[in-house]
Amino acid sequence: MKQIEVGIIGTGWCGGIRAEACAANPLVKALHIVESRPERLAEMQAKTGAKTASADYRDLLKNRNVEAVFVCATPETTHYPMAMEALLAGKHVFLEKPIAMDLDEADELIAIAKRSKLKFTIGYSQRFNPKYAYCKKVIADGTLGQPVSALVSRHITRGLGKKISGRTKLSPAAMEATHDLDFVLWCLEPAKPVRVYSQTVHRVMAATNPLVPDCQWIVVTMDNGVVFTVGAGWILPPGYPNFSSTWIEIVGSEGAVMVDDTHRDVMLNTMGKGMMLPMSTMPGESVGHVYAGSMAPETIHFVEAVAYDRPVMVTPESARTVMELYMAADLSAERNMPVDLPLSNEATVALAAAGARA
Repeated sequence: MKQIEVGIIGTGWCGGIRAEACAANPLVKALHIVESRPERLAEMQAKTGAKTASADYRDLLKNRNVEAVFVCATPETTHYPMAMEALLAGKHVFLEKPIAMDLDEADELIAIAKRSKLKFTIGYSQRFNPKYAYCKKVIADGTLGQPVSALVSRHITRGLGKKISGRTKLSPAAMEATHDLDFVLWCLEPAKPVRVYSQTVHRVMAATNPLVPDCQWIVVTMDNGVVFTVGAGWILPPGYPNFSSTWIEIVGSEGAVMVDDTHRDVMLNTMGKGMMLPMSTMPGESVGHVYAGSMAPETIHFVEAVAYDRPVMVTPESARTVMELYMAADLSAERNMPVDLPLSNEATVALAAAGARA
C-alpha cells in the first residue's frame, strides 16, 4: 500500500472536514495544514495530529514530501493563484469550486496540470451522494429510456446565504446552483449545453446588498434537445445546521426518477433547542463511526486517485463547462434574454464589464 503526504490549505468548515477525513485514512502517511486564524490552526492540529501547521501556504508548497494539496481557502478569489502555485510546485490539486473567477484562469490551470501530468479536480461533492449517483445510473443503463427533461430545486438558509454572498460577488448560480449544473451535465454526458436563459429575484437580500439576488432560476437547452431547469436560493428561514433542501425530477421516454433530498427524514426535538434537522447540510457531518454526507467520500476519492494513480471523478474540463454555463446564466439574467454557448468574445467582455460594475 502506497502512502502519501497530504496538505490542506484552509481548515474552515469544508477544509476541516477534509483534514479530518485525511487524518483518519491509512493512505495518508502525514497531514500538513495551513490556516490563517491562529486559534483554528491550533484546534485543527490538535484534532488531526497534523505533522506541520502553518499560517503561510507557501510553506506547504515548499515541502517536497507533500504530493497532494487540497485548496479550501476563502474567499473564492484565492482559488486560482493558490491552485496555480501548487500545480507549478508539482503537487496534485483538489480545488474547491469554483475552478477560477474567469475562463482564462480556468484554461491556464487546466493547461499547467496537463503539461505537468498532475491530477487536478474540482469539489463537486454531490457526485458522491448515493441518491445523485443513482440518478446517473438509471440514465446510463437505459432504465429511463431517452432523457427528456430534468428539474433541480435547491435552497439553503439565509444565514448561510448572507455568509456566502458577503465574501464574494458570485451569484447563486455560481455558488449554489453550480453543484446541480454539474450534476445534470454529468447525468446527460456526452450532451453539451447550447443555450441558457436565467432570471433572478431581488427582494430579501436587497435590504442589505442590492447586488445579491434572493434566488436564481436557470433553463438550459442541450445539443440533443433535452431541456433542464435548475433553481437555487439562499433565503430559507433558519434551520439546523445551515439547512439545505433539494428536490430532483428527471423524466425520460420510458420512466422518471424523483429524489427527495430535503433532509426532513430525521428530526430531533429537545426542550432546550426545539426542533432540529440533523445531518441536513450539503457537506455532511461525522456521526460517530460513520460520515453522513458526500464530502468525506469525495476527499478519500482524491487521496486514492493520487495514491493508486487512478482517474479523478470530476475533470477540470467538466468544471470549466459548468463555469461557462453559470457565467452565461448571469449574463442572461442581466440582459433578460437567452445566451448561446459557447460564450463569444463579446459575451465574455460583457461579463467582465458587469463584474467591474459590481
